[in-house]
Amino acid sequence: MMRIPVETTTLPNGLRVILSRDHATPVVAVNLWYHVGSANEREGRTGFAHLFEHMLFQGSAQVAANEHFELVQRAGGTLNGSTWLDRTNYYETLPSHHLELALWLEADRMARLLPAMTQEKLDTQRDVVKNERRWSVDNQPYGTWWERLPALCFPPAHPFHHSLIGSMEHLTAASLDDVAEFFRTYYTPDNAVLTICGDFEASAARAMVERQFGAIPRGNGRPPLPDLTLPPTFGEWKREVVEDAVVAPRLFLAFRIPPAGDDAWYAASLLGAVLGTGEGSRLSRALVREQQLASEATAFTFDLAKGSDLLVCDVTARPGVAAATLEAAVVAEIDRLLRDGVTAEERARALALYETAWVSGIQSVGARADKLSQFATYRGDAALVNDEPARHAAVGVDAMVDFARARLQPTNRASLLYVPRAVAGVAA
Repeated sequence: MMRIPVETTTLPNGLRVILSRDHATPVVAVNLWYHVGSANEREGRTGFAHLFEHMLFQGSAQVAANEHFELVQRAGGTLNGSTWLDRTNYYETLPSHHLELALWLEADRMARLLPAMTQEKLDTQRDVVKNERRWSVDNQPYGTWWERLPALCFPPAHPFHHSLIGSMEHLTAASLDDVAEFFRTYYTPDNAVLTICGDFEASAARAMVERQFGAIPRGNGRPPLPDLTLPPTFGEWKREVVEDAVVAPRLFLAFRIPPAGDDAWYAASLLGAVLGTGEGSRLSRALVREQQLASEATAFTFDLAKGSDLLVCDVTARPGVAAATLEAAVVAEIDRLLRDGVTAEERARALALYETAWVSGIQSVGARADKLSQFATYRGDAALVNDEPARHAAVGVDAMVDFARARLQPTNRASLLYVPRAVAGVAA
C-alpha cells in the first residue's frame, strides 16, 4: 500500500507545518486547516463559520477583494475553501514555482484580514450565503437532510445539533464586530495546520513558511468545546417524517457509532461498505436490483472525530413506492444482517473497495494535502494517515458482526423519512 512521506515541524507561534514531497509532476498544493467550524459558534450565530469562510476571500491588508482568486488563477492554479462541523479549510494547487505566492496569500489574510473588512463586504457575503441556503437547502429536493439529520441525532445542547449553513435570522444578525471577534479567536497560527504537498525542496519550503508566517503572533487560546460525550446508543428509535416537494420517498437511517479513529469505528466503516457501497452491496442488490423498490442506495459515515460519529444508510424509493414500504425494506436488510452476520466474502469485498477508494483518493497532491491536514488536526499526527489501511485490514468478520449487533439494533436507529407532499401521512 502506498505510503505518504511526512515531515512535521511547529513554528514558535504554534503553527504546525506538514511537508510531503512528490516530484512526479511540477505542481504543489497548499492546504490550511483552521480547527474551527459550526460546532464553535455561539448561541444565536449559527452559520457564522461558513459565512466567515466567504469573508476570507474578500481581501486583506495587501490583497483586494477577489484578488486572491485572480492571482492564483493567473498563475495557472485552482483554489477554494470549505466549512464543516469542526474545521474550515482553504487550499490552492498551482505550478510548483508559485509556491510562495500561495503561502503569501494565506499568511496575509491570517495576519492582516481585519483592516480590509467593511460593512459592505459583510452585507454582500451575507446575501451570498443566504442565496446559497435558498439554492442548496430550502429549494432543493431533500435539501434539508444535512441539517435535519444532525438535529435528530444530536441533543439540542450538543455542538453538532445545529445547522452548519445557519438560519436566515442568525445570518441577518451577524455584525462586523462578530467578524472581528471570530477572527481574533480562531484564525490564529496556533489553531491551524499548514500542509504543503508536491514538487518542492524541503529547505526552501521551510524558509518560505518561516518568512511568511513566522512573525504572526499566536492567539489567546481557543475556547474549548463543551463535553461531546454521548451514550453509545440513542436509547430509542428516533423518527422524523418530512413532507417535501419530492416525487419519491427517501430514507436516511442513521446509527450512532464511535468517533472516527476509535478502534471500533473501523468495523463501522467496513459495515457501511457491506451495506451500501457499489452495486454489489446489500442495500443496492436487494432494494435496487432484486425488489426494485429503490432507485439508489448508499451508506456512509460522517467521519466525525469528536464524541461520536454517524453511520447512515441513504435510500431513495422509485416513484410510486410508498414510504412505509421503503422503510420496511431497508430495516429488513439491517435485521437480516443482524440475524445472519457478515460473510468472509463480504468483508473481503468491503476491504477491497476501501483500499481502492483510499489509493484513488490520495492520488492528487491536493487531496493528499487535505488528508494530511485532517490527520494532524483531528489525530494530532499527520503520519497516522499511513496506518489507515492496516487498521481497516485488522478488522475481522467477528468484529464486524459483534459491532453490528451492538450498534445497529432498533434502540440505536434514527429515521429521517421524506415523503411526497401530495401523499403526506402515508408512511407516518
